[in-house]
Amino acid sequence: MIKALWTSAAGMAVQQVNLDVISNNLANVNTAGFKKVRPEFQDLLYQTLNTPGANTTTTTTSPNGIQVGLGAKLVSTNRTFTQGSLKNTGRLLDWAISGPGFFEVTLPDGTPGYTRDGSFTLDQNGNVVNSSGYPINPAITIPQGTVGLNIGKDGTVTVDLGDGVPQNVGQIQLSNFINPSGLKAIGDNLFQVTQASGDATVSAPNDIGYGSIEANFLEVSNVDIAEEMVNMIIGQRAYEAISRSIRTADQILQEINSLKR
Repeated sequence: MIKALWTSAAGMAVQQVNLDVISNNLANVNTAGFKKVRPEFQDLLYQTLNTPGANTTTTTTSPNGIQVGLGAKLVSTNRTFTQGSLKNTGRLLDWAISGPGFFEVTLPDGTPGYTRDGSFTLDQNGNVVNSSGYPINPAITIPQGTVGLNIGKDGTVTVDLGDGVPQNVGQIQLSNFINPSGLKAIGDNLFQVTQASGDATVSAPNDIGYGSIEANFLEVSNVDIAEEMVNMIIGQRAYEAISRSIRTADQILQEINSLKR
């Protein structure tokens, strides 16, 4: 019965993490470019009372053996980089990536950060920056006096300075990774490279293996509210069932302790 208590406690801890992940997904349902996370679990060690295949007599063996599990554990959180829906905002500096790839921005310490959030704006010098003020890389500057701005699907940025002649002022580049799920989330809709993700490969939008740029659009979160609510109910019921196991084990222990009376 003591074993049942510890096994149940491990299971409750796992379901608590499951609910934490679901809560974070739901909290970011309106976060531009957010990618939902799914927790991955594994069973813990097994106490082997009888090894499968062990001799039961001189001529027979145990076909299944006896192994008692000791609960579950969290092994990873798998981020799902499926495409989110594109929302028309009518804003020229809202850029959505339709397909694979990430925008690269330069963090304050000079290291690169990667994001699917294409909500950009201009700083006081006309540089294109994200909502936290981090400049896009390679840098793009919109000249003062610009009366028209056009963003091509291939990432070409052209402006009209009032003379009707388009001038190229920059080229949006996209970064991609062999294993995007291995990126490290650092908040502010940003990711950083890890050994698991592999190094970034950079190319122009619309190249093979890279998405296109959709100006005046934002990619919304790929969180499915109905799916998360179902997962929440399943997690809640699992937590309740495991807690009942603890109560049942406690009742049995209570009966054992009262045998002397």
